[in-house]
Amino acid sequence: MRVPSQSVTVVALLADPDAPTEIAQHLARILPARLADKSGQGRRFNVEVVSEPFTAGAEDLSTLMRRIMDRGRAEDWDIVVALTDLPLHSHGHKLVVDLSHEHGLALLSLPPLGGLRLQTRAMRAVEETVLSLASPRATWAEEPPRRQPLGRFVSRLAPVHPGPIGEEEIADLRYVVSGPRGYLRVLGGMVRANRPWRLVPGLSKALAAALATGAIATVNSTIWSLSEALSTVRLVIAMVGSVALMIGWLIVDAHLWHRSTDASPEEKKRTSLYNASTVMTVGIGVIVCYGGLIVINLVSALFILNDRVFASMTRSPLHATEYWTLSWLVTSIATVGGALGSGFESAEAIRAAAFSKREQERRDMLHQDHGDQPSK
Repeated sequence: MRVPSQSVTVVALLADPDAPTEIAQHLARILPARLADKSGQGRRFNVEVVSEPFTAGAEDLSTLMRRIMDRGRAEDWDIVVALTDLPLHSHGHKLVVDLSHEHGLALLSLPPLGGLRLQTRAMRAVEETVLSLASPRATWAEEPPRRQPLGRFVSRLAPVHPGPIGEEEIADLRYVVSGPRGYLRVLGGMVRANRPWRLVPGLSKALAAALATGAIATVNSTIWSLSEALSTVRLVIAMVGSVALMIGWLIVDAHLWHRSTDASPEEKKRTSLYNASTVMTVGIGVIVCYGGLIVINLVSALFILNDRVFASMTRSPLHATEYWTLSWLVTSIATVGGALGSGFESAEAIRAAAFSKREQERRDMLHQDHGDQPSK
């Protein structure tokens, strides 16, 4: 790593594979102009993207910062900003960013930025981080980096605040999130990193079973009579029950529930965070599946059902309300069928659909450490 020149500053975005790399590539296109405009003095910035799993096998901040420092020393970079979609922890708080002005490097955890407008928030965070690291070394001596806030980054991403740093740590400035709002922000970021919408195409066998169940139920006269007899409350209960069953079955069958062998309070909080993100990720995916199924079943009912046959069996005319209630009930039944069909999916396929690449690697590493290989 070389000393920054006054003309061109080389910034490396060291990103974990998958979502962090995609964000880094987006930032690389817009950051040079923004950084040059805000830094002034005719300074130019060259932003490079390096995609590699620098967090593999480690979540300790000191270890990760040393990896980033060693990686930067091997290249001709002025500043290194590492991006990861793993939630990192420091002294009981959830890390947002670690900075070392002395070595010109930073580690940014994306989940604390939240699940909405992630690219915009990541751009602001990286921008403020680079400008802070690019400040003249003389100002570091006059004012310790611990007391140099990241201004807009902190105010716009409340509840971000400075965090404690150990004496032997490489970082000289740290920002963390805490409290209920911070927990929800990290949880939202973890769910977004998992991309729950990918669960839908990843459950092909479950969807095939749900569609087959729905097709059979749509032409069943007993189901017609039930749809006319059940109240809205009972239909809601059937919907919630079927969705909950599908979520529970997927989590249990694919061994998605994380169990901690460490009884420390911090590890318990971390485990609860991972499990909450699992439930939300699978829940969103199942709800998306449910929404798609109800549309498909409604369209099928419109083409298949005959009003005279329906009226002769239920003694009720076939109107829009009847189409809707029947499709609603059929979808709940089909979701239960899909839960049973998901048993034909491999646990590996479900994990691949439910989790980001780094989260899969983290869980596989934990299974190996505990001598419990995940099911294939």
